Amino acid sequence: MLARRTFLLGGASVAGLGVLAIGWSVSPSDDRLVPKTPLDAPGSNAALNGWLMIDTGNNVTIVMSKAEMGQGIHTGAAMLLAEELGADWSQVRIVDSPIDAIYTNRENLPRSLAIRPDDHSWEATTKEDFARLIARLLGTMVTGGSTSIVDLWKPMREAGASARMMLCSAAAKQWKVSVNQCEARSGRIICGPEQSVTFGELVDAAKLEPRPTHVTLKDKSSFTIIGQRFKRIEAQSKINGKAMFGIDAQPRDLLYASVTMCPTLGGTATGYDSSNVKNKEGVHAIFRFDPYNGGTGGVAVIAENPFIAMRTLCQLSYTWDHGPAAKVSDADISATLIKALDDNTHPRSFYKTGSVDEVLKESKPLEMQYKVPYLAHGTLEPVNCTAQVTDGGATIWVSTQIPMAARKAVAKSLNLSEDKVQVHQYLLGGGFGRRLEVDYIVQAVAIAGQAKGRPVQTIWPRAQDMTHDFYRPACVSRFKGALDSDGNLIAWKNESASQSINVEALPRAFGSPKIVFEVLKDITTAEGAFDQPYECKNISVTHNTVSLPIPVGNWRSVGHSYHAFFVESFIDEMATAAHKDPIQFRLDMLKKPEHQRHAEVLRQLIDFSGWHTPLKRDGKTARGVAMHESFGSIVAQVAEVQKHGDSFRVTRVFCVIDCGIAINPNLVEQQMESGVIFGLSAALQQQIAIVQGQVQQKYFSDFPLVNMSTCPEICTRVIQSGTEPQGVGEAGTPPIAPALANALFALTGTRFRSLPLMQPPVPCGGDIWCQSVLTGKPSSCIPPPTRPCSGYSGANTN
Repeated sequence: MLARRTFLLGGASVAGLGVLAIGWSVSPSDDRLVPKTPLDAPGSNAALNGWLMIDTGNNVTIVMSKAEMGQGIHTGAAMLLAEELGADWSQVRIVDSPIDAIYTNRENLPRSLAIRPDDHSWEATTKEDFARLIARLLGTMVTGGSTSIVDLWKPMREAGASARMMLCSAAAKQWKVSVNQCEARSGRIICGPEQSVTFGELVDAAKLEPRPTHVTLKDKSSFTIIGQRFKRIEAQSKINGKAMFGIDAQPRDLLYASVTMCPTLGGTATGYDSSNVKNKEGVHAIFRFDPYNGGTGGVAVIAENPFIAMRTLCQLSYTWDHGPAAKVSDADISATLIKALDDNTHPRSFYKTGSVDEVLKESKPLEMQYKVPYLAHGTLEPVNCTAQVTDGGATIWVSTQIPMAARKAVAKSLNLSEDKVQVHQYLLGGGFGRRLEVDYIVQAVAIAGQAKGRPVQTIWPRAQDMTHDFYRPACVSRFKGALDSDGNLIAWKNESASQSINVEALPRAFGSPKIVFEVLKDITTAEGAFDQPYECKNISVTHNTVSLPIPVGNWRSVGHSYHAFFVESFIDEMATAAHKDPIQFRLDMLKKPEHQRHAEVLRQLIDFSGWHTPLKRDGKTARGVAMHESFGSIVAQVAEVQKHGDSFRVTRVFCVIDCGIAINPNLVEQQMESGVIFGLSAALQQQIAIVQGQVQQKYFSDFPLVNMSTCPEICTRVIQSGTEPQGVGEAGTPPIAPALANALFALTGTRFRSLPLMQPPVPCGGDIWCQSVLTGKPSSCIPPPTRPCSGYSGANTN
């Protein structure tokens, strides 16, 4: 899988900070402290390594290599360095990093291997170490896979510790004392009760000190910053409006562009009629563009402002080449997935133990089938990118999770060397994996190439954003399970079918040949299915990869987002068949020492949610449970539901997480709440429907989000287990769908084996839309909201 974020381009300057960056070198080949090119900053101040600069005013500027998209990584990562440095948190500042090898993600690739978390064999460890070596050689800056803190846990702490040692050494020489008598505390170097000096007063001397070849990191017992509930470092800028997102970029002499793409995925424009808008005031150019990096071709308008551009697109008529996707609708997709399971000709095995088929033959197995639809990302900040193309190179202002790959893609599209492309990174108004793609970036650069050297900001209208995404794959999964006479699970067979994300997404973003990934085992197709801790002597997990002309990509928690629904629904069904309490049934399969963290999470959930406290016996309230391990974290949730007429409402969600050391419990709780809301939105009403290759959902009214009025109360407990910190940004999403489905079974006695659980708004003729409820019966039809023309060309296509 991929990861999320990073910034500024080779040679990009962090000037204006009033700081001088001085690179330094350490001998190990895996050095992550010294950038290839020293950080660029003016003045007589110092940066003691590639992650840290300190000015004479004692401001600590931390260089950030990960994309901030609401997950709080800028705060969490800065706390790592500030802890080891001994900084005063109130003086910590953040600046985006340049593109450099020391900022590449070393943990994303190892965590993309098909290795179970409880597999500590020599073979598994060797594979992971080799993957880290490959990651170092490939050098890809990426924010995703919930690996940011995992990746930065060591280098940022080492950067802080190294700088602390250099400051202490400088102070010791100044005071003529042993360096062991000096300590860093709250932005000062202190020696006994009498001597104290600020970091800023020492930087000139510290930058001349020998660079440590070995650093000693703090013991967890002495942490004063890590584990504290600090406010987010960028929060104030978001409150006062100073925060800069991609859509806020405004270079001088800016023009704006809007696009309408072929309504059929992967298609392109063959022509357009612009006779209605000849000589229209404010319009600079109208032209066709090709599909880029897996996207769809269409028509763009460059104008003085975005509204003129969008309105002009509404006045054009178009002709399209719809391409192969035009032959595909939902029924075809479903048939393809089912056929793959029926034929089962080339399944890829992800995990097998025992003799599953033999045990199933001798038993009376339960069989069930689950399915999920395609899903869009639905980021609140629509797709946008600002670009300027000149004779000497190109500059882009963008929110992206992969700045290094973005620079490479732009350079390739313009036939330039990468050092001729400058990337300015901004905050992301939501990413969820959508900003792991470069289609919109290359498209924006191609559009800016028509603007005669002026910068152009390309903004996709919401309808274009929703109908030209790279979707979470549709998937079908089958299970067979058998119990012994005591109600213990003795056989578990799981077969699933879907498209492969990595086979499609990695070549698009990184330019590698598709064949390279087709021969590899794509963990995203089966993660969440083969890697769960439940102890059963006979297990088989396989996946069948299918090919469909619907573009798929990484979506928050990726394969875990649907395999958790499948697995935890299956486990709940087996618990019901065994006439056992759902949590106790799970605990009975978590007896090994390596699974005691999972058991403890469930025991904490029993206490936290009041699981054994009876609910009202009115037939209107019920609860369900699910537990799932993903990205190194263990999350268990209880969802409470209440029946309201023919429908229902999720009233409360209890969430317990063990993510190892919680760097900032506030951030962990926020991400659990965010993950629950994100996953609940998908579980309740979201789906992408395909008719002849065209996406039917165009707005959030068609793809509903849980909002303030429909959001349940979310209660989170964070377990501080003491292990190294693990991923948090995506781990809260997977368990909520099965917890809710299991609660609905408890409420109604009916099993819900497909998502969404409530039928989302769908066209039911003309301008009428209908909303189905718990009973499956349509409610009264209501007209859709009035919408302004957004540049969506569905009404003007041939």
